[in-house]
Amino acid sequence: MQTLSVELGDRSYPIYIGTGLLDNRELFLPHIHGRQVCVVTNATLAPLYLAPLLETLAPLQADSVVLPDGEQFKNWETLNTIFDGLLQARHNRTTTLIALGGGVVGDMTGFAAACYQRGVNFIQVPTTLLSQVDSSVGGKTGINHPLGKNMVGAFYQPRSVIIDIATLTSLPDRELSAGLAEVIKYGLIADPAFLGWLETNMALLLARDVAALAWAIERSCQIKAEVVARDEKEGGLRAILNLGHTFGHAIETALGYGVWLHGEAVAAGMCMAAELSRRRGWLSGADVERVRVLLERAGLPTRSPPGLSVQRYLALMAVDKKVLDGRLRLVLLEALGRACVTDDICGETLRATLADCGAEA
Repeated sequence: MQTLSVELGDRSYPIYIGTGLLDNRELFLPHIHGRQVCVVTNATLAPLYLAPLLETLAPLQADSVVLPDGEQFKNWETLNTIFDGLLQARHNRTTTLIALGGGVVGDMTGFAAACYQRGVNFIQVPTTLLSQVDSSVGGKTGINHPLGKNMVGAFYQPRSVIIDIATLTSLPDRELSAGLAEVIKYGLIADPAFLGWLETNMALLLARDVAALAWAIERSCQIKAEVVARDEKEGGLRAILNLGHTFGHAIETALGYGVWLHGEAVAAGMCMAAELSRRRGWLSGADVERVRVLLERAGLPTRSPPGLSVQRYLALMAVDKKVLDGRLRLVLLEALGRACVTDDICGETLRATLADCGAEA
């Protein structure tokens, strides 16, 4: 087992990475301060992991809430299901919520914890690669709005993140690939050596080699923890973690949440960001091709979905959270392994980039 730390002063917390961790009561108990816990999971994962985790949590009062599975359920109505369960079981303000699932479960459980009785503790137990390397770390919680993804939420840090790599054995291939998009992102924004390692070891990752997955998860979490420690609430540096996300969120919103997985949309978005970076003179054509090939090897899309117009992209991107004083800010690449945030974006260049990446005129 590897242990990392997100350094946030008196709100610092550990990230545990290993196999068989769901059965390790000693990892959970130090981060549970009351006698009540509520495990929030979804209908797909409950038959696989809920009973073993509840057994690990005995003899606490361990209740559970099972949500429907899917990005389309990341909304107010489903969030209220969590509150209903907590109130019906009479959970008090010393309760601890445990998010057992992927990014949707983690984001919603964290947001519920931030709101319930004005704030209770929660623990992240991510079960998808995407949530293990990204959404479970850093304290971003929230739900989607019909006009934009993750537009309602709070920064609220967990007490710990417990990553059991064994849960990836039940992960569908498509979701494994979606998680690899976020892993590749870390190499692109912060670590060219890690990017090279991913190019060499992509076949092992797709084959679910435990050692390769463990290192990919550990390095990804290291990079994210370092960024979050320096900029918890995205005042500047943390925005680089959103490489490809402004384009990707537009895709998810336009198609309907869940039609493309988050990692799939981000992969196409990173190709758009790379192409725009080339047009700025920062990347070479060979660099852009290197990004595209690696994402395709991971089983990910690299172009816009059909039917989505340039104008529709621009309209959706205009309500992105990174828009400031009416100016769109995008994360671009000054080089492979070095990202920046800029609002110096020529409208015609952006339109041309979108069209070149498959958006319709």
